[in-house]
Amino acid sequence: MAAAAAIALRQRIAGFTYRTLKWGRDHVPPGIRSLIGVLFMVGGVFGFLPILGFWMLPLGIAFVALDIPSTRHRIEAWMEHLKLTALGQRPGDTSQAD
Repeated sequence: MAAAAAIALRQRIAGFTYRTLKWGRDHVPPGIRSLIGVLFMVGGVFGFLPILGFWMLPLGIAFVALDIPSTRHRIEAWMEHLKLTALGQRPGDTSQAD
């Protein structure tokens, strides 16, 4: 039971992270995206507060990395990994569940 709950939580977190990064990549201009990333990182530093959280730090780094050409491909590969995790599939698994 606890393992199923942990898997469901992992899928929810991966889905939230994927949707947030996809939204940032597709709808936010590059300069603003970096600013949002820096704000997320600042919020992550204050993760001990109730609304802010330590989860904001890696998300902020990913937002900034989307604007750096040499790191963009790694973030997009991570986004694909997150998407598969959110769907309950293992990355690298080519089999389709029918």
